[in-house]
Amino acid sequence: MTLADILEPLQQPLVTVLDTPVSWTEVLGFGSGALCVWLVARQHLANWPIGIANNLFFILLFAQSGLYADAGLQIVFIALAAYGWWTWTHGGGPGTSVLPVRSTTRTEWAWLLAAGAVATLGLTLLLSRATDSTVPFWDALTTSLSLMATYGQCRKRVESWWLWIAADLVYIPLYAYKELYLTSLLYLGFLTLCLAGLRNWNRDLAAGPREGAVVPA
Repeated sequence: MTLADILEPLQQPLVTVLDTPVSWTEVLGFGSGALCVWLVARQHLANWPIGIANNLFFILLFAQSGLYADAGLQIVFIALAAYGWWTWTHGGGPGTSVLPVRSTTRTEWAWLLAAGAVATLGLTLLLSRATDSTVPFWDALTTSLSLMATYGQCRKRVESWWLWIAADLVYIPLYAYKELYLTSLLYLGFLTLCLAGLRNWNRDLAAGPREGAVVPA
């Protein structure tokens, strides 16, 4: 039995939305993604393993839809999830068990924006020349924004929610254009959860560091 044989059932249609079949992969990605963002907003440690499962489902989904940068992005997300899992449980350094919510520094913003601009340009050129992507710039932009946001999430930088909001505002019409209607709906839900997460993390930032901010899985 090959890997393709194992994965084939996940690619089968489960329901039809707007005359477009929706696969098990998209449905499972929908559920695990929504649960992950809800857990992040609550600063619950379980968001990291749930997020890794979500990344695996989306690798399959995006590769099938020609969103190659987004598919590759999931692999990076898995690595960042391992890093985020560690920082949330170790407080980001010795002598502390809780990683508090903090603001992004000017230095962090400078290198994040520079890295994001370079990544967007490089990925746009790569996707335009090496793949059959029909949306190279938008695929590259959402990839860069998502990486920037995930790094901020790993470090519990409150502004990471603004980056996620910006990414979601592009993802929603992009996935609808690609006829991934359930995923587009998922990202509309993500947008709502991001606003809730921004509110919660801003409240914690104003309150200052507190014990028990990380909830064990």
